[in-house]
Amino acid sequence: MFDGFELTQCEGDGARLRVRHGGTGPPVLLLHGHPRTHVTWHRVAPLLVAAGHTVVCPDLRGYGESEKPPTDERHRPYSKRAMAADCLAVMRRLGHERFAVVGHDRGAYVATRLALDHPRAVVALSVLDAVPIGEALRRCDAVFAARWWHWFFLGQTAEPAERVIDADPDAWYKGSAEEMGAEAYEDYRRAIHDPATVHAMCEDYRAGLGVDREHDDADRERGRRIGCPVQVLWATRDDMTDLYGDVPAVWRPWVDGRLEGGAVESGHHMAEEAPDQLARALLAFRRKA
Repeated sequence: MFDGFELTQCEGDGARLRVRHGGTGPPVLLLHGHPRTHVTWHRVAPLLVAAGHTVVCPDLRGYGESEKPPTDERHRPYSKRAMAADCLAVMRRLGHERFAVVGHDRGAYVATRLALDHPRAVVALSVLDAVPIGEALRRCDAVFAARWWHWFFLGQTAEPAERVIDADPDAWYKGSAEEMGAEAYEDYRRAIHDPATVHAMCEDYRAGLGVDREHDDADRERGRRIGCPVQVLWATRDDMTDLYGDVPAVWRPWVDGRLEGGAVESGHHMAEEAPDQLARALLAFRRKA
């Protein structure tokens, strides 16, 4: 995996992250979702490098082999604001003051927070299978609660989800070497079998139900919007259109400039399932952005 890339540990803003980076040209930051690590991008990143980009793929704080800071009563160390600050610090340490960012699933929330909190750094934003956290919770209904019940299970503190997950991580998270590739699957299994990582991933969801929603709601009330071009992609075999209908329309109030949307013929983990199509969509958007 990742031929020609360098693997390193890089200081973020309060957490040291495992980072894979390579290539030359305009930089692109790729942010994974739950419960993956940066290795989820192993089929996409080389395609972006071959097309003339520098690619940076970190494990988000708490995930994979990145540091897992102690939490607090409001779960602020696992807020998307804290994760975004890590990513900005890593990009600057690697010499990238301005860059595009692509985020999938939980990584999409970090990418969105990067664009909102650090508009001078982010030149283009691509979000995969996500709407803003505040929008998702504001629109939550019985259908959302039934399909995305894991948000509320992982977010509980009175009866921690960690006890259930740690009893049999493979049964809980599933995944397979056939889908992900043998090396990627082994990296993923190391992560999900680490109780500290499982705890940190739950903290991510606890922050999502609290402090992350507060940040999104505050931005919405102030009319704070994303100034760079935004691309929204969703998987055809996932449930984004079932939940939201016109997915770009959900994003429209959050975006000042150009907004594009499109579907990828895939299940939820599109970087693993449809890497060629995803890379083509990302590159086409970058050429216009």
